[in-house]
This record gives sequence, structure tokens and C-alpha cells, in this order.
Amino acid sequence: MTSVANGCKWLQYELLFKYRIKAMNYLKRNGGVNLTMEPIEIIAKRIGLNRADISLYGDFIAKIKPGVFSKFGNEPKGKLILISALNPTSFGEGKTTISIGLLDAFNQIGKKAVLSLREPSLGPVFGMKGGATGFGLARIEPSDEINLHFTGDMHAIAAANNLLCALVDNHLMQGNALQINPKTIVIKRCVDVNDRALRNVFVGLGATGGVVREESFTITAASEVMAILCFATSWQNLKERLGEILIGFSFSGEPVFVKQLNVQGALAVLLKAAIWPNLVQTLNGSPVLVHGGPFANIAHGCCSVMATKLALNVADYAITEAGFGADLGAEKFFDIKCDKAGFKPNAVVLVATAKALKAHGGVSNDGLLKENPAAVRAGCCNLAKHVENMRRFGVEVVVAVNKFSTDFESELAEIAAFCNKLNCVCEVCDVAGRGPNGALGLAHQLIEICDRPVSFKKLYGSELSLKEKTVKICTEIYGAAEVVFSKKAQQQLQRIEQMGFDNLPVCVCKTPYSLSADGNLVGAPSGFKIEIGQVLLFSGAGMVTVLTGNVLTMPGFGKQPAALHIDLGSNGETVGLF
Repeated sequence: MTSVANGCKWLQYELLFKYRIKAMNYLKRNGGVNLTMEPIEIIAKRIGLNRADISLYGDFIAKIKPGVFSKFGNEPKGKLILISALNPTSFGEGKTTISIGLLDAFNQIGKKAVLSLREPSLGPVFGMKGGATGFGLARIEPSDEINLHFTGDMHAIAAANNLLCALVDNHLMQGNALQINPKTIVIKRCVDVNDRALRNVFVGLGATGGVVREESFTITAASEVMAILCFATSWQNLKERLGEILIGFSFSGEPVFVKQLNVQGALAVLLKAAIWPNLVQTLNGSPVLVHGGPFANIAHGCCSVMATKLALNVADYAITEAGFGADLGAEKFFDIKCDKAGFKPNAVVLVATAKALKAHGGVSNDGLLKENPAAVRAGCCNLAKHVENMRRFGVEVVVAVNKFSTDFESELAEIAAFCNKLNCVCEVCDVAGRGPNGALGLAHQLIEICDRPVSFKKLYGSELSLKEKTVKICTEIYGAAEVVFSKKAQQQLQRIEQMGFDNLPVCVCKTPYSLSADGNLVGAPSGFKIEIGQVLLFSGAGMVTVLTGNVLTMPGFGKQPAALHIDLGSNGETVGLF
């Protein structure tokens, strides 16, 4: 084969495509890619915005100004499509790539579409995942800037979060008028890189260090400030939510909130620009809103409400993505984001790959490139469980097979046949190799589906207790036979309910690689037990975070992080970043 698909194989599996300049030249020679981007003002015009509606961050990036959100009214005109996936492998299955290809396909056939995505975190960029701006002919640009510092949103979130932590420690040292018990402080400092050395630390050491206490860092994507930014709908709403953050408890056991420290205004100032969505473009000039970056395994995994709302207001079809598999990102999208924003999705696309299905059929990584339709057939039980789960929410499901050049027709036929048995539409998409042409079938299927009546429903209601909500997610979505709460988790649940927060939605944190909380259990396991280690109240964001087992909110680097292959070229270009 001599097509661009060979480039996909080269990049995805052989890792010979590490250097971005060589990659761009290869794709240009073999795929005729137009790498010339249009000024961002032109992209803004395509969604009804003029120059006065945006703030420029160079030639190809802009922030949407606050006045835009009153320009289109409160009634969304677009259809909402969620992109999710089966449980992924460590390679990733290409949700963002499919999202971008589908966006371009809609626009190519004359249907106005806008995509809303999360911002990449530097942790995965320099760790195992690499960049998060798509692949091949389905990419958003300028990818280097998006993957790195972008418009500074991530840094602003970390600064606001860490300012709060610094002010709390200063309050302890300066007399502690609120009588905060240092042992009960629940807010954590954060950084936007993987740093396992910061998981457990002491602060305040030294003669002038302040009050000594144990501390633990989280990655910025998992912080409550990140979640608040994603749920905020205005400056005032942002400030109010920041004021509702729980700091800890007093020596007498009373909860202490940020508003009692009266620093919510200072935190909001640091986020006054970060709250507004960012506008970029695909290789084909389609508009993309990139805003907010919570992980789906240790946070709620969805881009900002404001970005998705704007997409719904300006487009016929608003496409958005929720992180990792549908057991995490999609469930949280439906039960948390849609609940808070009042969204009613019209369809969900489940992205699958032959290699992921082979992995769920028991094949190890070194055998994923070998033809094995029997393993695909065996692994389809994972896909079936996700289709079943999505139908619980009353949403129409389409399976999009992200095709690679290493795929075999026998394997693709197995997936199609299995989806037919599930009475589920299946479309094979080669958007990395063919761009929008690789998703035309998917686009036409979704147009038909989105014209049908919406019957969306949440998994649970607010009348259930926090424990009941957690058990419902673990048993019905994951398939657990038993859910066990540690003594610490039970005490935390009891305190949260006593404080009156039992009506909040639940955000479960677990491994993304399995429906269970054990990443080694592939396929659709059953009879397993899920252990709940601790429960955290995110009162400002308006959700309760439940941590399974020993799940960590600060990732670490592996033995061969992507940082080893990223470099600054002689002309100032970034090389090795994908």
C-alpha cells in the first residue's frame, strides 16, 4: 500500500513518525494536504461572529468574548452528538480523530457543524499519550500551540488553585481566625505535569515555613477549579462557585468554605480570560471550540458547558467528545454535564478499533497487528456492553470503526456482523487517511438519526442517596456484582449528606482500561467487586467524586515518556510532538 494510510501505520505502530516536520512533508506528498491555515477571523465568520466578538491570540487562535453568549439567545438550535468509545488500549482509539473527521464531513456536505473539545494537559503530552489534536488528515491546528501552552487556560487554573492553597496556609499561620483544623483540609495544590514525587508531601517545613502539615498534589485536570471552569456560565457564576469550594473543617467540626475566607474574587480575577472558550480550526477550515481539560478517569471528562452551548447556538450539529470509554466519559456527560446544562443529546457515536477489540478478546500488545477475527469476535462483548449502557440513557447509538492500514477485512466484517446482531448502525471510517471523505457515511447516518424524537433520560435521579447513586453506576454501567465502601468512605459520605449535599451527581474515578476497577480485566467481566476508597465533596463544582481502590489523582511518567522524543528544532519548530 502506498496511500496516506501507510503513514497512519508508520505513526501509530512503528513509531517512525516521531518528528513532526517529516510527518507533515510525508502527508503533504502522499495526501495532498493543504497545510495553509486561514486567519481565525474567517473561521469566526463561519459561525456568525465578527472581529469584535473575538480576542486574537496570534493569527490562528482566538478567545470568544463574553458578549457573544447573549447574542444568540438561550434556545439552542443544533442537534447534539456525543463521541465516546469502548474501553481503550494504551494506544488510544481515536475519538478526537473521528470527531474532527465527522465535523469536516458535515461541513463538506453543507451541514453547518461545530466541534467542542477539551484542551490537552501537559502531563499526557509529555507522558504516554502525546498530543490530543487528532491524527493524519483529521487534525486541528495550530496543533503545537494547542498541545502546549495554548491560551494559558491551564496555567490560569493552576495559578488560581494554588493561590487558594497559599492563602489557606497563610491564614493558618496568621492566627487562624476561622479555626481551620489543618488535618481536615481537603483542597490540594496542583501542577499540569505528571509528577509522582508530589503525591504525598509535607508543607510548612523550616523555621519560617509556616504551619507544618501533610499535603498531596493533584494534576490540574483533576482539580475542582478545573471542574468549576467547565461548569461556569458567567463571571458571576464562576465567582459564586469558587466561593462554595470546601476548604476543610474547623476544630469544632463545622465546614469552612472559600467564601468565609473571602478570596473568591481574587481567584476569579486569575480566571477572567480562561473562562471563555478558544476558537481554532481543522485542516479543512472547520471551526472548533477547545476549552477545559478534565480527565475522564479522575475527573468528569467533558469540555466546558459554555463551549458546547455556543456550538449548539451557532450550528446545525454540535459535536462533542467525552474522555476515555463510555463507562467513564459518556456516563459523566449524561449524568453530570447534561444535568447541569440541560442538554438533551440526539445521538452517541461509539468509536471502536479492531486492535482494541482484539485486546478485549485476550490478545497481548505484541499480537495486535496479526490477523485474528476470532479475537475480534471474542472482544466484541466489550462493545456490546457499551451499546447496552448507552441505550439505558435512551440515546441512539452508532458504532464508528476507526480504520487503520493494519486492519484486515475479515476483522472489519466481524465487527459489522456483530453490530448487525445488536441492531446497531456500524460505519467504517478512515478519516486519518481520507479526511472528511472517510466519514461521509457516518455523517449521513447521524443526520437521519438526529431527526428522530429525543428520549434522553439520566441513569439516576437526585432522590437517591450518594451511596445508591454510586452502587447504581458500578453495578449497571460497569457490571460489578458487589460494591464495598471503606470505613473512611462511609464516614465521608455520612458527613457530606449531613451537610446537605446528598442531591449532587456522582463522579466515579477508576481505571479507563476495563469496565471494572482492575485494568487487567478485559472484555465484559462480571462477578467482580469494586472497592470505594474515599469520597470527596466538590461543592463549588456541584458533584461528589468517588475514588475506587487506590486510584491516583496525580499520574506519573512511564519508563519511556514522550518527552524523550520531543525537541526544539534549529528553526524554533517543535519536533516529535503528536
